[in-house]
Amino acid sequence: MENQPPIQPNQFSSTPQVPLPNGTAALVLGIISIPGCICYGIPGLICGIIALVLSNKDMKLYKLNPAAYTTGSLSNLKAGKVCAIIGLCLSVIYFVFIVIFILSVGFAALSDPQHIWEHWNNR
Repeated sequence: MENQPPIQPNQFSSTPQVPLPNGTAALVLGIISIPGCICYGIPGLICGIIALVLSNKDMKLYKLNPAAYTTGSLSNLKAGKVCAIIGLCLSVIYFVFIVIFILSVGFAALSDPQHIWEHWNNR
């Protein structure tokens, strides 16, 4: 009797565990945010921010009553949060790159407007 593992709280509880409400949604949006950074960074930013908000909201739920939720949904939630952070970072980098590129091309065009008019007149 002395060598038995300690009993975890609610180990023999009759209430079934349920998955976290937004665990799968956070995972899917986090995964979508990674390739979404290629489309000028906007879809990646949107999906990443939504995934982070959902994962933070569900993490608060889990911390209030950890015995009520399954561990699989918690791992989905953590993976979604990691993917969302990665997707957000890539999207911000790509968005900044695109903005700098557009500004540099725009300023180059503004510095020599005669060249642009010649190009349009030769069409």
